[in-house]
Amino acid sequence: MSPNLTSPTRLLILGTGTMARAHADEFKKIQGVDIVAAVDTDSARLHEFTDKHGIPQAFTSLDAALEWGGFDAASNVTPDRIHHPTTMQLLAAGKHVLCEKPLADNYPHAAEMAQAAGQAGLVNMINLSYRNLASMQAARRIIESGDIGAVRHFEASYLQSWLAQPAWGDWKTDPTWLWRLSTKHGSLGVLGDVGIHILDYATHVTGQAPLGVSCRLKTFHKAPDDRIGEFVLDANDSFTMQLELRDGALGVIHATRLASGHLNDLRLRVWGDRGGLEVSLEQNVEHLRVCGSDDLQNPVWRDVAFSQTDTMYQRFAAALADGTAAQPDFKKGAELQELLDLAAKSDRENGRFLRPD
Repeated sequence: MSPNLTSPTRLLILGTGTMARAHADEFKKIQGVDIVAAVDTDSARLHEFTDKHGIPQAFTSLDAALEWGGFDAASNVTPDRIHHPTTMQLLAAGKHVLCEKPLADNYPHAAEMAQAAGQAGLVNMINLSYRNLASMQAARRIIESGDIGAVRHFEASYLQSWLAQPAWGDWKTDPTWLWRLSTKHGSLGVLGDVGIHILDYATHVTGQAPLGVSCRLKTFHKAPDDRIGEFVLDANDSFTMQLELRDGALGVIHATRLASGHLNDLRLRVWGDRGGLEVSLEQNVEHLRVCGSDDLQNPVWRDVAFSQTDTMYQRFAAALADGTAAQPDFKKGAELQELLDLAAKSDRENGRFLRPD
């Protein structure tokens, strides 16, 4: 892979909504990356963003930005359903891409993106932000080392509370939240929004690809006629899932936006035939503990120390600088999207167990 970049790397941010602020803040910290342009169809939001972050170029269309062409790579922070068409344009123009999750709104589109990026030899990466957790990476190394033996069972959860807890603000009046409840506005519900994170959390730490899935989704009644203004509130709010992994492990995964007392908490517990581990992010604090083979008699759970890891943004910048492949790449994003599609299909078929092709 040969990025053929200028030095420093010239970066464009596509989409200037809430998540774009994190992209701008993180990339500005990285030596060798210059944010040279931003794109948004909302001119007022665009110029507020470029003024705040000192970005010299502003475009109200991707076509205009591509005609200008003065950038090497793009950070795609558009809504979910816009990821596919905009990323395909960027790849066709020879631009390297970091894309927000989920990679696309369906598996065929995600697979097309992965294939196009691979054929073009471009750096491609999906922003699965919980890969930034040092505890998650340390947990994976423990399992790879064989310290807890062969993985047999696991349970994972992603708990949010913004539909039930006022600490997040009033979701009933804020489009920032309302769009996430409406399939018409491009939402895949809690399954697409946070389900992709907890699925990656479980499969990355265990090091096993999914063999099959069974899932049930639930959309709760939240407003008269299930509508607030232009927003039809039909996206799923909770899911429960059974997942079987390639090496035989069986586990359960669940996620919801109604877990009062949990603003944004993830937890994974894994049991092998010689021990177990638990890794979590709760109230923005990471935890990792292990009950190893020497501790089973009592049993004793011991806290495990871990060091910091590079962020997704740093790894994308490094891949651009040295031409190495970035991980997680679009291929991984497509694999996760296939799992999301199968989960939604399983729900339509009353929880039937489905396997990837």
